[in-house]
Amino acid sequence: MKILAFSDLHLARARAAAIVAASAEADLVIGAGDFCNMRQGLDQAMALLDGIKCPFVAVPGNAESADELRAAAGPDITVLHGQTAHVDGLDIFGIGGGIPVTPFGDWSFDLTEQQAEAMLKHCDHADIIVSHSPPKGIADQTSAGHSVGSTALRDAIVRIGPKYVFCGHIHDSWGQTGTIGRSQVHNLGPTVNWFEG
Repeated sequence: MKILAFSDLHLARARAAAIVAASAEADLVIGAGDFCNMRQGLDQAMALLDGIKCPFVAVPGNAESADELRAAAGPDITVLHGQTAHVDGLDIFGIGGGIPVTPFGDWSFDLTEQQAEAMLKHCDHADIIVSHSPPKGIADQTSAGHSVGSTALRDAIVRIGPKYVFCGHIHDSWGQTGTIGRSQVHNLGPTVNWFEG
């Protein structure tokens, strides 16, 4: 299975066009949140991705809430936030939002570590975890060198051991990868990233 994964589109038209064009070769597309900007333009962002015809799994970022993403997503997009979807033999668990709470204020859709831990404890198995936020210590460094990932997510990865963890959120760490046990962690960014399922 060919998986195309991306994060942090932020209404970028050229990047969306490249993702849609590449999706013609994909069996599954995964979007790891932040489709719009500061809760604005989500309908337009999803319209930019209308050309994706294969199964499409998405989680909300901190720029849109789970309810907002579900309302804006087309009927062929599976939105996950604390749930697992079964797609062509793969179990995919999704959790969105900024974890831990960001400094961005009221517009940001965030979870505390405790809220994230409560959501993650319901996941016993996953081949892929899609999280907008990265786990603590991997692909989570800001330009100032601060590690701002989620400890709850990291603990869940250790417990569950998925093959892949797809995330975004920390723009300064786009393209960075690492491992936790046998799990590969990828901070995707708004580019075409290919994986084998």
